[in-house]
Amino acid sequence: MALNCGILGLPNVGKSTIFSALCSTVADAANYPFSTVKANVGIISVPDFRLDKLSAIFVPERTIGATVEFVDIAGLVKGASRGEGLGNQFLSHIRDAAVYTHVVRCFENSDVIHVNDKIDPVSDIEIIDIELALADLQTLARRRERAEKSLKNQAEKKNSEFVLSILDKIGPALEEAKPIRSLGLSPEEKAAIYDCHFITAKPVLYVCNVDEKGIVSGNAYVEAVKKRAQSEGTEAVSICGKFEADLCGIENPEEKKAFLDDLGLEETGLSSLIHSAYKLLGLRTFFTTGKDECRAWTIHTGDTAPKAAGVIHTDFEKGFIKAEVYSCEDIFHYGTEAKIKEAGKYRLEGRDYIVQDGDVIFFKFNI
Repeated sequence: MALNCGILGLPNVGKSTIFSALCSTVADAANYPFSTVKANVGIISVPDFRLDKLSAIFVPERTIGATVEFVDIAGLVKGASRGEGLGNQFLSHIRDAAVYTHVVRCFENSDVIHVNDKIDPVSDIEIIDIELALADLQTLARRRERAEKSLKNQAEKKNSEFVLSILDKIGPALEEAKPIRSLGLSPEEKAAIYDCHFITAKPVLYVCNVDEKGIVSGNAYVEAVKKRAQSEGTEAVSICGKFEADLCGIENPEEKKAFLDDLGLEETGLSSLIHSAYKLLGLRTFFTTGKDECRAWTIHTGDTAPKAAGVIHTDFEKGFIKAEVYSCEDIFHYGTEAKIKEAGKYRLEGRDYIVQDGDVIFFKFNI
């Protein structure tokens, strides 16, 4: 299960620079609006020091991390929901994403033009929010039409009435440019309108693109975005696109760490972005280990052992017998699985076991 993350924002806020740093590839980035005409897609491994330590212990033939798919979406502008500035062509990319990161410019530089000729990240956020709400209103109108037609079918009447009641709830919010995610819909309500793929129902993570001075100390623009994020129950991450791009060019791990230490940083801004997205979506990681392979797997919080086994292969879930489990912290402490067993930390878990973040698991199954 790979996390799919859309990167959006106004033109010239640094989306493509950040995307290039994320994927260590060069996306089309330039100092003029709409330089990214086609959506760029990149898949990267999730940074996880635990996987690195497990690999050092087991020395496998290969190490495979969990992955994240990032989609760099062309800059949206006022009127994008009506097709202005090429924006309408890329709304489908946002609908396909599990979460979207909204990049806002939080630095001043007279050499880099701003599409609105001023630096005001909160205003930038509001412009995008309005366009996404307008796009969702168009989707809502089409779904309402379908539901009203289905009222004539007795077999579909009850479900259609339920769908219409939900649309009646979210319509007024969208008209005020309030995202659907802010309404606190029940799981049943979300499931009933899942086929709409409403954009504003998706989680959002704000990314403050700062200059090098703002990496550690931040600035008033960043504080304004953080305040906005807090009011929405989400997070804001600060990234200096230029710094991250330079950091990607350093291959030596020790030199890279020294580069971060000089600024008093524990991890890169890009790592912080990925980890925040995982947290926002309620994702967790478990590991499988051995001489052939050490690998990280992504699951949702609350997934049982059979569900986690199914991430590896559907047959593992169907034929699940039991799981041999210990925490990665246990092997970091004891050094070997034999010593983990001696310490009584090696466990056998059944079908009802809720997999914990950082578990190392060996599944037993029968097919």
